[in-house]
Amino acid sequence: MTEKEKMLNQEYYIAWDDELTKERERAKDLLFELNAVRPSEREKRSEIINALFGSVGKGSWIESPFNCDYGYNISVGDNFYANSNCNILDCAKVKIGDNVLFGPNVNLYTPEHAFDKEERARGYEQSLPITIGNDVWICGSVSILSGVTIGDNTIIGAGSVVTKDIPANVIAAGVPCKVIREITAEDRLGKI
Repeated sequence: MTEKEKMLNQEYYIAWDDELTKERERAKDLLFELNAVRPSEREKRSEIINALFGSVGKGSWIESPFNCDYGYNISVGDNFYANSNCNILDCAKVKIGDNVLFGPNVNLYTPEHAFDKEERARGYEQSLPITIGNDVWICGSVSILSGVTIGDNTIIGAGSVVTKDIPANVIAAGVPCKVIREITAEDRLGKI
C-alpha cells in the first residue's frame, strides 16, 4: 500500500513520501497563482479553485491569501465563503456544505503527528476527516481539529478550538469549544 493510500484510508503514513510531496507541490503552485490573482479577476480565480478542489459548488468564493495541502480532498457546497487567511490542511477529506461562512483566520487541521517521539521524528502522521454541515457560520480565528463534524445551522464563536463534534442548531464557543445554547426562533432579526 502506498503512503497516499494509507493517508486516504486514515492509517498512519509518512507525509514526506515522494508522491505526496509532488502532489503538495502541485497544490502550492496553484495556490501561488491564486494568491497572486487580482480579486477583480473572478473567472480566473474560480478556474484555479476548480482545478485545485475536489468539487466546488456554485457561488462559492475564497479570499486571498488561502492555503491548503492538496486541495483534491476539499469539497465545498453552494455559496461557500472563506474570508482571508483560511488554512485547510486536507490530508483527509474535508466536506463543507451549502451556505457556509468562514470568518478570517479559520484553520482546519485533518492531520495529527504521531504521539511517540521516534515515530514523529520519522514523519508519521494520521489524518481524519472534517465535515461541516449546511448553513454554518465559523467566526474568525477558529481552529477545527481532525475527525470533527459540525452539524447544520450551527455557529462557532470567534477564537474557538473545536476538538469534538458539535451538533446542529447550536451556538458553541470556547477553548475547547462547547455548546452554549440552542438557536431559537427568537434569534431571528425579523421577517426575512
